[in-house]
Amino acid sequence: MGRLSDANDANNKVVATAEGLTSDAFHRLLDLAITGRGKLQGARTIANNQLRQRNDQEDAIRWLSNQHIALAGGQGFATNWGGFLLSLVTIPANMAAAAFVQARAVAAIAHLRGYELNDPRVRTAILMVMLGPRGSAALIASGDLPSSAAAVATAPAFDPRLDARVSRALFEHSMNHVSGKRLGVFLAKRIPLVGGGVGAVVDGWSTHSIIQHAQEQFISRRPRATAYVVVVEES
Repeated sequence: MGRLSDANDANNKVVATAEGLTSDAFHRLLDLAITGRGKLQGARTIANNQLRQRNDQEDAIRWLSNQHIALAGGQGFATNWGGFLLSLVTIPANMAAAAFVQARAVAAIAHLRGYELNDPRVRTAILMVMLGPRGSAALIASGDLPSSAAAVATAPAFDPRLDARVSRALFEHSMNHVSGKRLGVFLAKRIPLVGGGVGAVVDGWSTHSIIQHAQEQFISRRPRATAYVVVVEES
């Protein structure tokens, strides 16, 4: 009976933490993902660094994509280590961490493709991409969202009501993601190593899907960057 009570208390703590989050949290998280803070580099910085190193925006995107997929998977594994009971406490924090990694990856792709990250239309589009391809398509089909992220990023004007709807949809999507991951860890039979592996797979797979969606939606608006070539004319 005591163990059941402890489990219920832990579960209530998760719910309370999740309910303490608001859709506005994703705006703050996106701002941090773009600008960075201290040693935590933002999307602009990491994107520009890779572009300087590789002299090609698509090569930079490939490198950043692989890095963030690995980071999301590793983060999920570390947070979920300890199996089912510990995951009841750590999943909300892991949700925020995975969302940060995904937001930074999507913002970096948008930046490399020539989109202005200070533009509120682009920020709304980034949040739409974070819904994933299936989540976005379902909301467009139901009429909750008017069009694709690509169209929103280049719309004539910023729509604050649309931005609010997207933020709320992302919040609900993230809550569903948490529930699905909790079920996956439960099915891992509460074995620490297996439970951590389930978390890593879920976070890594969802990040991979979102990054692919970002590359489809943020079509390049500038020519590919190439190395500078100095041409010397013969006299």
